[in-house]
Amino acid sequence: MSCCDLAAAGQLGKAGIMASDCEPALNQAESRNPTLERYLGALREAKNDSEQFAALLLVTKAVKAGDIDAKTRRRIFDAVGFTFPNRLLTTKEAPDGCPDHVLRALGVALLACFCSDPELAAHPQVLNKIPILSTFLTARGDPDDAARRSMIDDAYQCLTAVAGTPRGPRHLIAGGTVSALCQAYLGHGYGFDQALALLVGLLAAAETQCWKEAEPDLLAVLRGLSEDFQKAEDASKFELCQLLPLFLPPTTVPPECLRDLQAGLARILGSKLSSWQRNPALKLAARLAHACGSDWIPAGSSGSKFLALLVNLACVEVRLALEETGTEVKEDVVTACYALMELGIQECTRCEQSLLKEPQKVQLVSVMKEAIGAVILYLLQVGPEKQKEPFVFASVRILGAWLAEETSSLRKEVCQLLPFLVRYAKTLYEEAEEANDLSQQVATLAISPTTPGPTWPGDALRLLLPGWCHLTVEDGPREILIKEGAPSLLCKYFLQQWELTSPGHDTSVLPDSVEIGLQTCCHIFLNLVVTAPGLIKRDACFTSLMNTLMTSLPALVQQQGRLLLAANVATLGLLMARLLSTSPALQGTPASRGFFAAAILFLSQSHVARATPGSDQAVLALSPDYEGIWADLQELWFLGMQAFTGCVPLLPWLAPAALRSRWPQELLQLLSSVSPNSVKPEMVAAYQGVLVELARANRLCREAMRLQAGEETASHYRMAALEQCLSEP
Repeated sequence: MSCCDLAAAGQLGKAGIMASDCEPALNQAESRNPTLERYLGALREAKNDSEQFAALLLVTKAVKAGDIDAKTRRRIFDAVGFTFPNRLLTTKEAPDGCPDHVLRALGVALLACFCSDPELAAHPQVLNKIPILSTFLTARGDPDDAARRSMIDDAYQCLTAVAGTPRGPRHLIAGGTVSALCQAYLGHGYGFDQALALLVGLLAAAETQCWKEAEPDLLAVLRGLSEDFQKAEDASKFELCQLLPLFLPPTTVPPECLRDLQAGLARILGSKLSSWQRNPALKLAARLAHACGSDWIPAGSSGSKFLALLVNLACVEVRLALEETGTEVKEDVVTACYALMELGIQECTRCEQSLLKEPQKVQLVSVMKEAIGAVILYLLQVGPEKQKEPFVFASVRILGAWLAEETSSLRKEVCQLLPFLVRYAKTLYEEAEEANDLSQQVATLAISPTTPGPTWPGDALRLLLPGWCHLTVEDGPREILIKEGAPSLLCKYFLQQWELTSPGHDTSVLPDSVEIGLQTCCHIFLNLVVTAPGLIKRDACFTSLMNTLMTSLPALVQQQGRLLLAANVATLGLLMARLLSTSPALQGTPASRGFFAAAILFLSQSHVARATPGSDQAVLALSPDYEGIWADLQELWFLGMQAFTGCVPLLPWLAPAALRSRWPQELLQLLSSVSPNSVKPEMVAAYQGVLVELARANRLCREAMRLQAGEETASHYRMAALEQCLSEP
């Protein structure tokens, strides 16, 4: 058998590949070529390699490419099997006069023919060839050798067929194909474009696994693509816009890539473009914004102009899409524009190290206001049948981001939309699983086939909480929220989220958004306690909330790193206890005693006496745990002190309980041990308020304070009310 005959036999693979779309019945194929059956019989009966080669050659000559259908290919496989191709792929000896790779080329050609059958493409005998096939992609040799090129094409055909099977991507990744494809693309040898196409498919199917197995190689491809994008002056830059989002890693993007990507985008978006050219660029920019925030945009004039351009283009696109009636909304593009608007909102509200100058912020707020108006108009038209669509979720998300920072503008429109928002949030809360799936779909819709960067919140309520916190301060919006049942929904949501932080759950794996959401809920409830106390007294959901706060605080105050949440829970519970003081649950029950003991712990441990060099007298200073977060904590602490003071006369058992905790004695001891000049007037007022109410409520408290030199301390701090109270019998 000559080398030429081997090459001819190899054409059988080409016939199978080219015939992948032809499916005539087998009897029709045989009627056109009656000798095929005889040659297949010879192939089955071949006793050695030479006979098999001869039979393969006969089959190749007997059928034309267009005549091989799926059934015929399967019959060829049944005649040949995997043993013969396996030997061809692993043999190291070729017939005289043949290059070493010819036998391997024939083996790959046969596999390519078989892989056109999806069932065979998933066969273990094909899957275990993945490492061998991957090595062919980067094999060195004469670039003009037709047989070598044919072998590379066949290898790509096999790997692509495997990738199309349900578990194929996982097998390819485990077999080292991702690294081989990266090297093949970077080498720019024959078939490198096929390598890129297959890489795109694998990243779309299994991004996380690809990056885990081949991060250095994928980063090298990203560097190459980014550099090409930055230099491109032709239409290829628009094609790269569509490819690049898939190659951004789930972790940190290399700085040199960010520079190239930003430079390339600046050139594209700064030009006059048609929508098909501009939209991929906006989507790439949105992907970068979602993954990197504003870190990919350079500081200085060029960066601020670029960011302003991005946000302006995004707002124009949103208005054009949502305000024009009768046109189909390109939801993926608009959702990408939402991500750029969200970046604009963040930069406009940043006080320090913002990329934007003040005039730019003013202009962007104005244009974003118009775009948000279009979003509200769109949401007002959403019917119940569309509420579970990802684009609606994305629209609610951007509105939530806007309301978190700005509620004074568009107030009338926002109030008009509030009933829909409450119903929408309730629908998704009651179907939490679907809501979480929606957040995944939004990420897919907006940016890429996988979820990049930080996880999108999985429920609509969490998106709306900051805005509702602002709105509950205002009479009109608050009345609408109450009328639509938002407080009851928020109570249920709080209790459900609280379960995630309870014992038995691993809080270390919870996203920060859960705790932030709980704190924001507390702020909303605090607003309602102050502005709508009657609601707290009459709505049963707040009784359930109070019970949860009472049972949860004792454990919460003991947990490291959760002081801010504990402050919210303690302060909210104290304010609600003042309104619900007649509730049986607050009449000295174990739960109520445990809650107030924990609240006292939070209030009493905020300050300590600290020695100062060169002075005989200590000064009042923040405790280490409180010091780093006092800016966020102090308002809650002062409000908690005030609320505790108000609870003392309403709950007769509270003063004796406070005395047993030794808080009044230790507080007086602390004040007597520090310089009065180190205690700010607002601290003196807060301490005096608590001490006076405890002294008035209980004789034993008064006696204990006198024994602690309370009258003298009161005199030093000019606490006239306390001094007078302690002077009385």
